[in-house]
Amino acid sequence: MSDADFDGTSVGEPVGFDEFGCNPYAKNPDTPDFLKPDVENTRQFYGFDLDLPGGEEIEIWSFRDPDARKGKTWPGPAIRVTAGQIVHTKVKANKGTHTIHLHGMDPTTFNDGVGHTSFEVNGNYIYQYQPMNPGTYFYHCHKNTTLHFEMGMYGLLLVDPVEGPGYALRAGVPVKYDVEANWVPDDLDPVWHELHHNAGLCGEDVGLNDFNPKYFVISGVPNNRTMKSRKVRVDATLGDKILVRVLAAAYGVTQVKIGLDAEVINVDGRVLGGPLAPWSQPFTIPADETFELTGAQRYDMLIDANEVGDFNVKFTFLDWIRRQVQANGAGVAETRIRVKA
Repeated sequence: MSDADFDGTSVGEPVGFDEFGCNPYAKNPDTPDFLKPDVENTRQFYGFDLDLPGGEEIEIWSFRDPDARKGKTWPGPAIRVTAGQIVHTKVKANKGTHTIHLHGMDPTTFNDGVGHTSFEVNGNYIYQYQPMNPGTYFYHCHKNTTLHFEMGMYGLLLVDPVEGPGYALRAGVPVKYDVEANWVPDDLDPVWHELHHNAGLCGEDVGLNDFNPKYFVISGVPNNRTMKSRKVRVDATLGDKILVRVLAAAYGVTQVKIGLDAEVINVDGRVLGGPLAPWSQPFTIPADETFELTGAQRYDMLIDANEVGDFNVKFTFLDWIRRQVQANGAGVAETRIRVKA
């Protein structure tokens, strides 16, 4: 076909094409191939104001479990399942349209939560999936992805091996651990938190390529409280084995430095080594050696608490273009691993 023959309709009807562009299909269809689940959970949109250093507040959008105790929950409550289970996650989009994308999973298109290739939920929908690979994943809204993620619409999705919680796979072999820590470093640009629900879609330039973070958090805790917060700090006893999961949720590159040796056993929800990945193997990051994670990257690490003391953990958020630390000493969030006798 020559350019002269092309009339703009060969890709399909204009209405159908537009549903993959500015006007995604927004309905609440039945879940195809519906099965009886082993695990059911619900996530509902909600917003709240986050208190930040200096007295400023910014609006956060998150997910909550409507059946759980009320309160500010950000990141959204973790979804925890066992490999091989049939899982149903019901989303309640009670403010505009939203989705739940299962980042790192391989579900069907209907259950992948990418609105531009399926649909956006304007009421309720049950996502059905069956995780097969133990490791760390996350769920997030994939409507206006860049903005809605920055607003806070994400949470961890943890897949345990068949042995259940308290075990992780190292090179395909289950290893028991005693303490678990989940760290989600993130940065916040207050300007973005003033934008409207659909800002930046369909050619509107609202500056989603211009990110200037002012605040820095770990797992939703501002960096002036991360040293003492029980949500962030790690308390262990001499001889314990610690499993640390890190999800890099920042807009740019995050540098991480841990004061103890950390063995990386899983990257992005895939076990290193063993029968399923013989081309790879676990590797150790020496104590106080800096490593970098890009946005959405995940590491699962085993740490042996073989020495008594306080061991610093430092997250440095780099300028995404110049790869420099933020000015005036900002751009850093710290916590610690305390090992007692």
